Parts: sequence; C-alpha cells; structure tokens
Amino acid sequence: MQPHSCFHTVAELVLASASPRRQRFLHELGLEFAVQPADVDETLLPGELPAVFVRRLAEEKAKVVAAARPSAWVLAADTIVELDGEILGKPSDAADAVRLLKVLRNRWHAVWTGFCLRREAAVMIGVVRSEVRFGDFSDAVCAAYVATGEPLDKAGAYGIQGKGAFLVREIKGSYSNVVGLPLHEVVDALAAQGIIEPRS
Repeated sequence: MQPHSCFHTVAELVLASASPRRQRFLHELGLEFAVQPADVDETLLPGELPAVFVRRLAEEKAKVVAAARPSAWVLAADTIVELDGEILGKPSDAADAVRLLKVLRNRWHAVWTGFCLRREAAVMIGVVRSEVRFGDFSDAVCAAYVATGEPLDKAGAYGIQGKGAFLVREIKGSYSNVVGLPLHEVVDALAAQGIIEPRS
C-alpha cells in the first residue's frame, strides 16, 4: 500500500501481464495485485482487424489466468501499433527497428489496446484507440535512438513513456493507452465490479 494513493483494492486482483509499464500504472494508483503473465499464441489470424485482434488476445490471456486463479479477478491487456491497416509488432532486431521507425516518421498511426477483466463467468471487455503522429527526424537520430535498446521490446519500435517521447509530435486520445493500458476505461471497469474503491 502506498501513502497518498488514489484507490485501494478490495478484491483479489491478478494482472495477466509481465509489462513493467502496466504494473507501474497500477502501483501508482495504489492498487495491490499479483502478477501472472499469460502464455498464449499471439499469431494474427487471416483478415483479422486490429480491434478484433487486441480484443481476442486480451480475452484469451484473461481466460488462461482465470482458469488457474478462479477466486480472483484477472486483468489482461494487449497493445498493438497499426499503420494503414498493417499491424506493426515488436522489431525482430535493431535493423528492423530502424525500418519501422522510418516507416512511421512524419506520419499518423494508431495504437490499439484491448483489455479484459474476468472472474469466472463475469467478463468486461474494452478496446481503446489512440492516434499518434511522429515528427520528422534524421536517419542518424533514428539510429541513435535504436542504439539505446529501448525500441527492441516495444510494438512499433518506440516507447512514448521513455526516450522515444521526443519522436511524438501529437496525440489524439488516451496517452496511457499508447503506453499500454487505457487507465480511464480500466479504472472505470475495476470500480464498476467493486474491485477498487477510492481511498478516503
């Protein structure tokens, strides 16, 4: 429990994610939760739209962990970057990170997050879309950013909450969604199910 936090947890909560960014968001709100990442096949199905893809993966992750923790509420999420209908995943290596960043340079792209809150038969699902516009930057700047290593484990090859913030010129929609968890919608869902309460 953190002093001066906004909320406290009144039901057992499990985060089905190893993401340090999602964990930090929940910790900063004062929530207490266990972490149990879900191992699911994240292959895109033929013709699957971004919103459907992130929703499906969030549901599958929540279902896997809920089966192992039936008494707990499970929160799962999945975030992707989309450009002109193409889903851009995590780069395979540094060269691929450079390629992805050059494709996104000086353009708008979408960031989608699906989240699922589940306990037994009770399920709440949401999908949130944000738009991000990169500014222009030189090939040398791109290479220097990739050399930091930050892009290598992130969808779209950048972290808006880290060094990659300088790439972003404009955002439409939820900032926390771009980081990986749409906090407004998730907090609403947690509160609606009586999992969290405001700290008095």
